[in-house]
Amino acid sequence: MNQPTATPLRFSAFVMNTTSHILQGLWRTEEAQQTNFNSLEHWVSLARELERGKFDFIFFADVTGLYGDYDGGYRKYVQAGLQIPSNDPSVIASAIAYNTTDLGIAITSSVLQDHPFNFARKISTLDHASGGRIAWNIVTNGLANASRNFGYDDLEEHDERYVWADEYADVVYKLWEGSWDDGALLADKERGLHGDPSKVHKIFHEGKRYRVEGPHLVAPSPQRTPVLFQAGSSPAGREFAARNAEAQFIITPNPEAARLLVDDTRARLPRYGRDPHDLTFFQGLHFVIGSTEEEARRKEAELEDNIDLDAMIAHLSGAIGIDFGSHPLDTPLGAIETEGIRSVLDWVRDSVDGREATIEDLGRLQGRNSRVVGTPEQIADELQRWRDAGVDGINVVNATIPGSYVEFIDHVMPVLQQRGLAQSEYAPGTARAKLFGSDLLNHRHPAAKYRGAFAEVTAGV
Repeated sequence: MNQPTATPLRFSAFVMNTTSHILQGLWRTEEAQQTNFNSLEHWVSLARELERGKFDFIFFADVTGLYGDYDGGYRKYVQAGLQIPSNDPSVIASAIAYNTTDLGIAITSSVLQDHPFNFARKISTLDHASGGRIAWNIVTNGLANASRNFGYDDLEEHDERYVWADEYADVVYKLWEGSWDDGALLADKERGLHGDPSKVHKIFHEGKRYRVEGPHLVAPSPQRTPVLFQAGSSPAGREFAARNAEAQFIITPNPEAARLLVDDTRARLPRYGRDPHDLTFFQGLHFVIGSTEEEARRKEAELEDNIDLDAMIAHLSGAIGIDFGSHPLDTPLGAIETEGIRSVLDWVRDSVDGREATIEDLGRLQGRNSRVVGTPEQIADELQRWRDAGVDGINVVNATIPGSYVEFIDHVMPVLQQRGLAQSEYAPGTARAKLFGSDLLNHRHPAAKYRGAFAEVTAGV
């Protein structure tokens, strides 16, 4: 069930408005500028570089709380700058939009952190300001501390979080797609008629979590609904993506695993009335590039030396809910009793030959996961294999900012463009038009059913 036509891969830059995001500790290297994350110029400059390289998106991750305890608390996260401090990416999106012309801007926002009425208003405003270049990475919240930050006692059960996300999405779809008809905004100075009240509608949403009357306070933006990303590959996550997403961010260990995930998820779309290729897939990868393979391996060794292993383990530990911090790095994994992460431990054990795997191996293998090392030509060969497996795009993880992206743009992108694996010029129009050829969601998406659905509920008449 792979895409039938060979099209260029899409590229996004996976970043976060923080110092240490995925590859921990590399902010300490001389060339790294991640510590400038508070600077608006830092992000504007990066966005200009990405546009020079014909990247499709700058993709901002985000969190609204701390990861689970490591060595009994959050000390390590603060010491390592591990996603704390962490700033709100939506606040800087308009500045990035103002200083670029084609680059899409994808913002992660969980259903926990913003009421859907306010979120819909914010996104529509940004989509207007950017000329239709905003994307939303829809996520549920997996951090207990974040839940408590917003007044909840603890995390919702995993699958229930997707039920929550479905209602949240339903509310914003009604506001974006159904509250304003086409032609409602007139701005007619001669008649003194700014809008047609018969074409502006309240939505009167009433659900388990939300009651929203409407109407949407922002007139339709160029895309109405932003490009819809989703991150989460559990069975519930795949179902949510099949119903809602246009692009899914995945992290799989190899193209074969990607093929299985892509095919399984695409097979779910028809049950929601969608075409399997209404959903595209962006694989997370990071790259170590050399003019020769020998140089690339030397640079990989230097990268390994600079990684903060303890922080890598803390990140994984906090994400999966097991505190490895009370054990030395050389602790055999067999000595750790747990049921919750048995699959993770088994994966590490299977990857280590001739001895018992340790906690240190856990951190090192996590740092090497989804890494591609080689010359630009070798990297292009590997990306061809990912595309052949059904992957549509690559979410490029950085070791340093801006260095990881500048190096990729200068050395790998020309090879990819020559082989037809990357675009050489931007298509015109909005972010969605660049990806799918249309400014608006296609008629098969569930949000499309709200177009004209509230015509009998009019404002002012």
